[in-house]
Amino acid sequence: MTDDRRPVRADDLFRIAMVGDPQVSPDGAAVVYVLTTMDREANRYRSDLWLVATEGGNPRRLTAGRGRDGSPRWSPDGRWIAFLSSEEKRPAQLWVIAAAGGEARPVTDLPEGAEQPAWAPDGSMLAFVSKLRVGPEPATGSDVKVIRTIRYRFDGEGFLDERYRQVWVVPIDRATGAGGTPRRLTDGPYEHRHPAWSPAGHEIAFQAAREPGWELGVTVDIWTVRTVGGGMRRVTSAPGNWTRPAWSPDGATIALFGPSSVERLEEADTLVWTVPAAGGAPVPLTAALDRPAGDHVMGDVPRFSGSPLVWSPDGGAIFFQATDHGDSGLYRVAVGDRRIDRVVGGTRRVGMVSPRPDGRGWVFAASTPTEPGDLYACAADGSGERRLTSVNAAWQAEVALGDPEELWATSPDGTPVQAWVMRPPAPHGPVPLVLEIHGGPHAQYGNGFMLEFQVLAGLGYAVAYANPRGSTGYGEAFATKLHAAWGEADMPDLMAVVDAAIARGGIDPERLGVTGGSYGGIMTNWVIGHTDRFRAAVTQRCCSNYVSMYGTDDISFNTSRLTFDAEVWEDPELYWRLSPISYVADVSTPLLIVHSEQDYRCPIEQAEQLYTALKRRRQTVEFVRFPDESHGLSRGGQPVHRLERLDAITGWFQRYL
Repeated sequence: MTDDRRPVRADDLFRIAMVGDPQVSPDGAAVVYVLTTMDREANRYRSDLWLVATEGGNPRRLTAGRGRDGSPRWSPDGRWIAFLSSEEKRPAQLWVIAAAGGEARPVTDLPEGAEQPAWAPDGSMLAFVSKLRVGPEPATGSDVKVIRTIRYRFDGEGFLDERYRQVWVVPIDRATGAGGTPRRLTDGPYEHRHPAWSPAGHEIAFQAAREPGWELGVTVDIWTVRTVGGGMRRVTSAPGNWTRPAWSPDGATIALFGPSSVERLEEADTLVWTVPAAGGAPVPLTAALDRPAGDHVMGDVPRFSGSPLVWSPDGGAIFFQATDHGDSGLYRVAVGDRRIDRVVGGTRRVGMVSPRPDGRGWVFAASTPTEPGDLYACAADGSGERRLTSVNAAWQAEVALGDPEELWATSPDGTPVQAWVMRPPAPHGPVPLVLEIHGGPHAQYGNGFMLEFQVLAGLGYAVAYANPRGSTGYGEAFATKLHAAWGEADMPDLMAVVDAAIARGGIDPERLGVTGGSYGGIMTNWVIGHTDRFRAAVTQRCCSNYVSMYGTDDISFNTSRLTFDAEVWEDPELYWRLSPISYVADVSTPLLIVHSEQDYRCPIEQAEQLYTALKRRRQTVEFVRFPDESHGLSRGGQPVHRLERLDAITGWFQRYL
């Protein structure tokens, strides 16, 4: 690090470019990806498609629209790239552009837009998902909402208005890329997602819950529908949350994600399973790993989405992502003997993996605590890794980034807890410490990029972040210790991390702060109700009262029993005992409450209750409300609001810490 590098600032948010959704061409020579930036003046995101050779070279821009382009997918012959494109306040539609460049042309113009495109094996059609209203049309000229279903709104989507995702297909002229008339394959008041073509192209597999009363449960099945003549059938015959189907090369088997136990669907870990394409009970392949399939490392800048399962060309193995001890990587499981090997790893977050044809290698995105994210390529066995992009090189050369040190703490019951401490790039004497608590709770902090941590470090704070009980990546037993014990099981872990960080030296034990969002906001509320060690706290998108939250959010009607072993009316004492607001009389820490007004996951009334109670007690508390934002403000909110949120957090700690 050179002395002339400046500290990271909150407005660096507008300097960071984000790579996403890499897709390798059918000939393996190129990868198309999404590059997203934030326009501060226009207060919006801009995303374009770019191409880069898989052997390396200078990337070139493929689209340069004024909106957001994403979800690129190559046609099987490599001539065309389908993608989604949206303009401000309009739903994304499906477009096609020649891989060689030129003018893109729209393929759909549906009222609800399009999602999740997938090419037919012969390139003659595209499958996609689009919503369709199933219930009665609203009264003409009225803005009154009539609610008939329990699942009537969802965070980030708003009111659902009895619109359900259906699977559609649209013909594509293979010579010109022109689209025909879209045709719907599914119907009914059910959510259909993630269409996947069979190798022969006669069927499309998808995930859906199509049973009466499905909205009250958590089970999802894999179904197929024939592309000609219709005809739908259920593939999975055992209860479970079965998702993301992927056909084997011979079409005889479907790989899928599913729960670690079909008896206890609330278990935290997700496994890789297979099921006969003709139908049957799924079989688990990755139970021995005792780690969740998928990338569960949290970040506030990288735009990493989950990768589908990938079969080896011979059908003998399935490749999947998994998370372990703060890292995520690419793994291989043999279908026969279920042997599991890690293919791409490292002290980092590996996301959005795309295979090269014929099993010749991989392209993937990766980030570290000091790298916001770039694309890399490697051979089939993970060797010969090379960087394909350096989208933030100029910014990284300008700023002094904090590089965290790993820390292991021992909880009072002897359990080891993994954590990290990010110190200021140039600390002077003992520095204040901010404890960051992650959301979920079944997620994890780790070796990915968090701008919020870097901004706090740039202001002179040490930042401690940990994976207490309930976090994924440490085995099923570790994650499920939090069951019906929110706050009680994990606070000892968090305080052990604080003590271990102080013991390592360089931290002022009298200047401690705490913050977190979602479940991390819950725990921030809990912690300051159980200790006065912290001089300042910021709770973000929090819950405070589980009794009153029931039914006012978008998911508690089918998750509360899984979380607390009871509905609220069956055990109100438990709900109240675990509610942070029940300890509000013991809170003396100056608290800033940050919340979004359209947050349906943790409704804003949860923040209002806490604010009012603390005001009534004449405690130091302020309330920052963000209009027109949902639960995902910190990762996908309006760019200017994201900046104002960071300024509010840092300003509070600068005032009281």
